Amino acid sequence: MGIRGLMSFVEDHSCEFFTDLKLRDTKIVIDGYALFHRLCFNSDLELRYGGDYDAFTEVVQSFFASLSACNICPYVVLDGGCDISDKKLTTLKDRAREKIQMAHSLAVGRGGHVCPLLAREVFLQVLVRLRVRFVQCFSEADRDIMTLANHWNCPVLSSDSDFCIFDLNTGFCPLNSFQWRSTSTDKATESRYIPAKCFSLEAFCRHFGNMNKTLLPLFAVLCGNDHVNLPIVETFLSKARLSVGPAKGRRHCRVLGLLNWLAPFADPSEALDHVLNYLPKKARDSVKELLCCAMEEYQQSPGRLHDFFQGGTYVCPDAANLGLPGWVLVALAKGQLSPFISDALVLRRTILQTQVENMQQPNAHRVSQPIRQTIYGLLLHASLHPGNTPCQALPPRPPAFREVERIQKNIKTSVVEAVELLKGHPDLSTLTELSLARRQTLLLETLKVKQTVLEPIPAALKLPIAVSCYWLQHSEAKVRLHHLQALLLGMLMGPLHAIINSPGCNQRAGSELEQPRHEPAPTQHARAIGQRS
Repeated sequence: MGIRGLMSFVEDHSCEFFTDLKLRDTKIVIDGYALFHRLCFNSDLELRYGGDYDAFTEVVQSFFASLSACNICPYVVLDGGCDISDKKLTTLKDRAREKIQMAHSLAVGRGGHVCPLLAREVFLQVLVRLRVRFVQCFSEADRDIMTLANHWNCPVLSSDSDFCIFDLNTGFCPLNSFQWRSTSTDKATESRYIPAKCFSLEAFCRHFGNMNKTLLPLFAVLCGNDHVNLPIVETFLSKARLSVGPAKGRRHCRVLGLLNWLAPFADPSEALDHVLNYLPKKARDSVKELLCCAMEEYQQSPGRLHDFFQGGTYVCPDAANLGLPGWVLVALAKGQLSPFISDALVLRRTILQTQVENMQQPNAHRVSQPIRQTIYGLLLHASLHPGNTPCQALPPRPPAFREVERIQKNIKTSVVEAVELLKGHPDLSTLTELSLARRQTLLLETLKVKQTVLEPIPAALKLPIAVSCYWLQHSEAKVRLHHLQALLLGMLMGPLHAIINSPGCNQRAGSELEQPRHEPAPTQHARAIGQRS
């Protein structure tokens, strides 16, 4: 994420590039993607067995409790789907391969960092419960985060080195130096604060001879970020005489060399012309167009996220140009629909998340492919109207959908046909107009579960039981009775703890509920569910 080697470089010069902050009494715009990964990977959570979501929930709650104690008002901004130009596809595939290797490492008992599949959804649930304001962007959030923070003149909290390039009014606080677990009290004001460090763009540019900060976007795309990875840029780097000076290892040579080379230029246009002079003439126009387009990613966003936080509406120009139904745009902004949906809608392609599992077996997403095919059927006839801007032209939309999935320890793009829904079924624009009963019927038809199976089930457990019935019918591995019993026990633990901890439950009743029982009823019920599905 971000520019290769830049974050470690600025951290090695923390005394020069960072100022100490006592953060309190302020708004703060938080990079949601960076935050939930940081909390997941730096809290000693168990990552090997599907996700320790209870412990993760407690960590997230503690984080926002610390902000509240210091009168810091958070606004969380999350990434959405992929950019409609799909220019990061190569980077995303490389990351998918890296995650597979880390997942394999975890699976065999070694180290690694792979977010459990539902970490993002759990994070959103906690935000909703705590009433923390958040928005999910239509695509990448970086520009929107910068624009919102500048509108409110407040800092950004992230771990993405791209925020060392953005021209932020109030600065960028890296997550790794944001000491939210160690809140302190100011002796003078008796106010609590969080010790933090803030990156100074002015100090950074001063270090390189008062370099014009408008040159930094060109530095980012030449150094290599998520949007540009052109082999021909290496031609420039090999021919230009980059003055490195003292550097810690090879990882900082490119960073230092490029910054020293760019520093004397007055503006990006002059510097870009010199870059192109090192390239073959036939490649110059196309490279210039690509680099200029990539540099635009560091400019203000045309979107107005503050409208969403103030009035509950958010118009993303890219999304508006596609002609999507209004309810879809609202649901995406509120995080009620996954970015998976926008990727499938716009690109007809999704990248299935990696998880820790046996790499010799088919990936676990295979079992839910029929469900996704029905979703694709609902999305198949959505009307999309691509915009006309050259940097964001919509790629051709094939009739089928593609899924990037794990095959052993590598990735493969598979073509998946959408299920054509029968006549009378809704399309995407009319889906929300269906009655509740009709929506339930569509759901049960997708899961291939009969309504009669669910009639004796309590309302709160109908969906988990229906999904379990689907799993029983589609699992490639043989499901045994103890697997089903363990699943049912897991479903009941939440309601059981709610009963035990409720004010009306006395200690004796609570202790009796917690006692293990050895009765045949659960086994019989489990068998019944398996047979009736």
